[in-house]
Amino acid sequence: MKKLSFILLFITSFAFAQNKQLLYNYTDIPQSLLLNPGTEVNYKWHAGVPLVSHIHLSAGSSGVNAYDLFAENGIDFNEKLRRVVYNLDRNDYFTINQQLEILSGGFAYGNSYEPNKYVSFGLYQELDVHFYYPRDYAILAFEGNQNNIGREFDLGDVNAKGELLSVLHVGITTKVNKKLTYGFRGKIYSSLLNFNSTRNRGSFITTEGTNNFYNHTFDLDLEFQTSGFTSLADLENDGQNDWNQKAVKELRKRVLLGGNLGLGVDFGFTYHPKEQWTLTGSIQDLGFIYHTKDVETYTLKGKYTFEGVNPLFPNNGSGQTADEYWQEITDNFEDLFELDTISNNYIAWRSPKINGSASYKYGKKTLKECNCTADDGDYLNEVGMQLFAIGRSRRPQLALSAFYRRQIFNFLSGKVTYTVDGFSKTNVGVGLSSHIGNINFYIMADNLLEYQNLAKSNYASVQLGFNYIFPMEKK
Repeated sequence: MKKLSFILLFITSFAFAQNKQLLYNYTDIPQSLLLNPGTEVNYKWHAGVPLVSHIHLSAGSSGVNAYDLFAENGIDFNEKLRRVVYNLDRNDYFTINQQLEILSGGFAYGNSYEPNKYVSFGLYQELDVHFYYPRDYAILAFEGNQNNIGREFDLGDVNAKGELLSVLHVGITTKVNKKLTYGFRGKIYSSLLNFNSTRNRGSFITTEGTNNFYNHTFDLDLEFQTSGFTSLADLENDGQNDWNQKAVKELRKRVLLGGNLGLGVDFGFTYHPKEQWTLTGSIQDLGFIYHTKDVETYTLKGKYTFEGVNPLFPNNGSGQTADEYWQEITDNFEDLFELDTISNNYIAWRSPKINGSASYKYGKKTLKECNCTADDGDYLNEVGMQLFAIGRSRRPQLALSAFYRRQIFNFLSGKVTYTVDGFSKTNVGVGLSSHIGNINFYIMADNLLEYQNLAKSNYASVQLGFNYIFPMEKK
């Protein structure tokens, strides 16, 4: 169990929500093709710098932040904890997402005068953890059951899933004409680790007892699915450091088609109803992973009643000791609850993501030679709105962004976004993309207004990367 706890800690320690509104439809950056395979492409080929072409870290909490618990504001910690416990509801959630592109590239082909197709491919690693706030569990832990006689606690509040996987992908983007571009991407998933506990039902209630002070009644239908953990926990080792090295080595073996496998697909398009107007849309990760290796599912089902153990601590020393009393409680619980461990295969569906945007471009570049606009030049400014949605086990999570994009210099462009979502109503993000020679570097960060005090932030996100891009020749 200690080793399994370490695995989860190891994963989350490297991951600082999946909405990438700053990167979406940023056509100067090849990684925008991962969000919409129908993004317009204006280069002959590109190659991402291995391991640093795309690094993404994000984390969010919909209802609480570190400041709420640890602020030095004269309020007792227990009171702050009480406020957090009761202010959150079962639809509040916590999420961690991390993505690392290992390899990537792409090339144009088709008409020799003006290639109309672009193939992009690569391999990336992703971590996604999402869980809802288990409100009744938290209240029960905070209050205990003595003051809640007759109250039924919902044990189905546990709802969590997480996965560490690699994705091998290839996509094709087709430019039909000046108005329409569309594309699709096929994916092969290789799961390194997975856990899923989203179909839980059950209740707990305490009532006045007959043979003892209280009766504790459990009506349970709980399930926790895992894959990839058991073999790591069973690794032989000569100490924690030795086990750590062996665990990392084992996870590396699963990166390239060595884990539990699955399939997925993305679709997307870009459409210009008029010259200066752009409509885009995409669907990502319509897919699944079939878990057959290193699988364990833990289930706890049935109705149980526990009346407790009568404490017998006579002074003459002939009765039950305190250690014996607690050991009897432990034994009774182990006898009462029948935890089944099975090795059935299971399917884990990916969380599908939808993006859509509408934008307007204006302000062509002015030529100094003639004090006139360039007829064949791109527009310098773009404003628009973008909608993002991701499917979750209880309800979709939505985000709406307004954005402004500007070509600042020939070698530098920028994008500013204002986003409203479940984490924040004041999320301002900024992204910059530079092209110096054939080297592209970009960096993006969300929720900048909260960076002056990160403890008050409900969400943080950073993206950056390096690419080598060979542009199209102008005709």
